[in-house]
Amino acid sequence: MAKRKEKIMPFFKFLAIAMAIITIITLCLFKFIDILPGEYFLVLCVLLVLLDIVFSCLILVRRGVKRRAVGTVFSILYIILLVLVIIYELNTIGFLKKLGFTDYKTENYSVLALKESSYEELQDLDKKTMGSLEFTSDGLEAAKEKIEKDITPEFITTDNITTLKESFLDEDYDSILIENSMLALINESDNTFIDQYKVIYEFSIDVETEDIANEVDITKDAFNIFVSGIDTYGSVSSVSRSDVNMVITVNPNTHKVLITSIPRDYYVTLASKNAKDKLTHAGIYGIEESVATVENLLNIKINYYVKVNFTSLMDIVDALGGVNVYSKYSFTSKDGYYYNQGYNNVDGKKALSFVRERSAFSEGDRTRVENQAAMIEALINKAISPTIITKYTSLLSALDGSFITNINTEDLTDFIKMQIDEMPEWTIENISLNGSDAFDYTYSYGGTKLYVMLPDNETVINATTKINEILKEE
Repeated sequence: MAKRKEKIMPFFKFLAIAMAIITIITLCLFKFIDILPGEYFLVLCVLLVLLDIVFSCLILVRRGVKRRAVGTVFSILYIILLVLVIIYELNTIGFLKKLGFTDYKTENYSVLALKESSYEELQDLDKKTMGSLEFTSDGLEAAKEKIEKDITPEFITTDNITTLKESFLDEDYDSILIENSMLALINESDNTFIDQYKVIYEFSIDVETEDIANEVDITKDAFNIFVSGIDTYGSVSSVSRSDVNMVITVNPNTHKVLITSIPRDYYVTLASKNAKDKLTHAGIYGIEESVATVENLLNIKINYYVKVNFTSLMDIVDALGGVNVYSKYSFTSKDGYYYNQGYNNVDGKKALSFVRERSAFSEGDRTRVENQAAMIEALINKAISPTIITKYTSLLSALDGSFITNINTEDLTDFIKMQIDEMPEWTIENISLNGSDAFDYTYSYGGTKLYVMLPDNETVINATTKINEILKEE
């Protein structure tokens, strides 16, 4: 009597088909992301296909209940694992899609009235006088046009921020229209001003910008990245003073990284204005102004830039689960956080306080730029550590919208492939520019002398030499 063949249940057929589909999706997404070297991708393809075949054979076998049970367990675990991998892949694709040049910068405007005035909303200023600064903002005319859609004020422009402030306080203007980075500049230099006005209208204007990237093959050629940390929360596209100014020189052949920090108050010549100002004020005119000014200062070519703000740093550090940052001194920040001399494990808020503090140090901003470089090094070390695997999705979420860069996706994925293929150990070195304290007039705040740091030419020349040495090493 012939033995009856055992029927294969539809569930097992469905499981086998599901494994095949998920395997194909996983491999297609890896190919699309293109971050694995060719030989690694080939090995992954062979491995996943073999696993799929083995598990499918186990669950589709017509004899052996135990074998099928084991195959079922492994098949389900395999599917769960690949689903998690697919989630990682989709997060990566979403992140990479947002990389690359952002063709606009955002100017944020406020309309101010004196606190004791009767003006409470924009419509109250119809037919009234409104002062503004004519030289500071690329989007000023667009800002005026936006206001004129609602009211018809009499605009009075001046090219001097001190005159604008004093005329406003003397009631020569009923109100002023001012970009928020310039308003922050007034508030910093006159801490009584903030108590004398009220904001009655706020809006933003997006201004077109040009890509200033000097592209190279970053897997073979050394390159410079300018890092700008602006002194605001919220949108990174906003123009604002650049409190962090660094040039990161990367040589993919020697696996060396040089971080060159420049004090925010460095007294430099603004590239497009041909006038003396603090380096931090260059950020008011956009990242392109900061880049060009630093290029002229150090006599180098900057290939790419990365722009972040306060929110960026906090989100990234928290997503990494905190970082260990080295402090040369024991100190307490103005926010009340205490740091030991040596390594300190910090979360996002404590990291931000660490890089912003300067009043606790006798060397002030000189020590602050050293701490900022130490934080960059701590972030790099945490990002290339094995623990990044468990923090990967949270890190991508934190990075979403937290920075702007003109490094394109293809360059970045090529660099990641090189890192995976070679697994090099990177050597990181920090240097900083120095100078002497002084008070002098600045382009952005004409009429009043502000604190500046006069460049020490020896440290500038040393930085230029070091950067060129890293760039030229084979």
